Amino acid sequence: MVKIRLRREGAKSRPFYRIVVADQRARREGAFIEVIGTHDPLKEEDQTKIDLEKVDKWIGNGAQPSDTVRSLIKKARQAEASA
Repeated sequence: MVKIRLRREGAKSRPFYRIVVADQRARREGAFIEVIGTHDPLKEEDQTKIDLEKVDKWIGNGAQPSDTVRSLIKKARQAEASA
């Protein structure tokens, strides 16, 4: 199964995440199919950038987002609607 999940990057105690499409059997920092966004939890304002067109394409093809990514997608859709 294909999952949409976070891939941890950054230094020790300075997390930075890429939102990737990957096989569920791959390691967290392992192989992935495509990068569809980024998330920086240390910034004060929302620093999440997601390509919602790619998200819709992958979900339409059967990819399942993780719980955290699902909430980030929801926030990105709300921000896009209010802008």
